[in-house]
Amino acid sequence: MTDTADIVRRYWALANARDWAGFGALLAPDVVYEVPQTRERVRGRDPYVEFNRTWPGAWHVEITELIAQPDRAVSVTAFHVDGQTMTGICFFECRDGLITRLTDWWPSNYDPPPRQTSVIERW
Repeated sequence: MTDTADIVRRYWALANARDWAGFGALLAPDVVYEVPQTRERVRGRDPYVEFNRTWPGAWHVEITELIAQPDRAVSVTAFHVDGQTMTGICFFECRDGLITRLTDWWPSNYDPPPRQTSVIERW
């Protein structure tokens, strides 16, 4: 059995490294990513990789807390971008060693930045 905490640590490390092939390999083909606060949703591995690859600015994520069970985890992160630091709380669901669903919460209100991608749905 793959350790869910290890999957989440690798997820953030590969995102920071901009290793999009490795990052995508952690995701189920039908992964769903949602940000309830901004009503953003991205469906599918390739669109979700694109969503992250095109995030503007020189950003870096640091895990400040990680709690994991066999099929789910939550990470609290410090998201550093453009001289600012925001707290992010991401809930992960996993199956068969892959991330199947992510729900991202940001305690501070924000408007999503303009994006150069069309993979984002709004509900």
